[in-house]
Amino acid sequence: MAKILRGDRFILEKDDESYPDALLHARNPPKRLFGIGDPYSLQEGLAIIGARRATPYGISCAERFAALAAERSIVIISGGARGCDSASHRAAISKGGKTVAFLGGGCDEVYPPENFSLFQDIVDSGGAVVSENEFGFKPLPYTFRERNRLIAGLAKATLIVEAGLPSGTFSTADEAIAANRDVLVIPGSITSKQSRGANRLIYQGATPIVDDDSFSDVLFSVFGQMKMEDMRQRAIDEMDAGCKELYQAIAAQPMCAEELSLLSAGLCGKADALTWLMVQLAKMEKSGLIARYPDGSYGPKVQGA
Repeated sequence: MAKILRGDRFILEKDDESYPDALLHARNPPKRLFGIGDPYSLQEGLAIIGARRATPYGISCAERFAALAAERSIVIISGGARGCDSASHRAAISKGGKTVAFLGGGCDEVYPPENFSLFQDIVDSGGAVVSENEFGFKPLPYTFRERNRLIAGLAKATLIVEAGLPSGTFSTADEAIAANRDVLVIPGSITSKQSRGANRLIYQGATPIVDDDSFSDVLFSVFGQMKMEDMRQRAIDEMDAGCKELYQAIAAQPMCAEELSLLSAGLCGKADALTWLMVQLAKMEKSGLIARYPDGSYGPKVQGA
């Protein structure tokens, strides 16, 4: 007996207010969407796709750029396949972000079956598993190509991490271009079979993503998202005097809970010291300024980590 995903089920009709507007402009918009999870996670986001038989390079790139986007609260959209798709979903979840997986079959017929726990994590983390096919519909070869138009349609931009020649990834790129969406590509070695398709797309005019800065520039252009260093600086600038002194102390040297408690008592004014400290630490973690270390202390977050 097939495993069944736990979570709230929804059906969105094409004329429902909650039906994603972006999909109305996709080729052949589905009359209804069947899903498990949070329907409000179906927001315009970043699609990240790539080779199923991905290399370690492809997996690491999918993880890296999905995490950077998720840190900026951008929804990660993909197809739940092996390789790059799975890596991007997991990276988004690890950063506390939301991610959406479009399936070829119904949501009760998840494929690949070994990714069942990943699909459950997507639902449990506030995202959604979605299909234009009814819940019990078994996946067929043609349905995977058809679902690619939904991945590209919901995304403001599509990032192709790794793709060979020939590659099913090209159908998603074609759908993105047809929907007038940006196509971004991670370049690879010219001697790598897994990167031939990706490199060809760059040759044909896709935007190359060559490092974190070029990726941040694209996110700013497409989503209006600042670079991470700019976001960090804004968070610092908006701190009051007490919070800024707390941050400066942590940035100078990692501090344990006892040290932080003693310090906060003199910085929080009339507020409860422990409550104030917990709130400020949470804010600084969310802004990417600090991180909790394995020994339980708090210290500065390394850039790019």
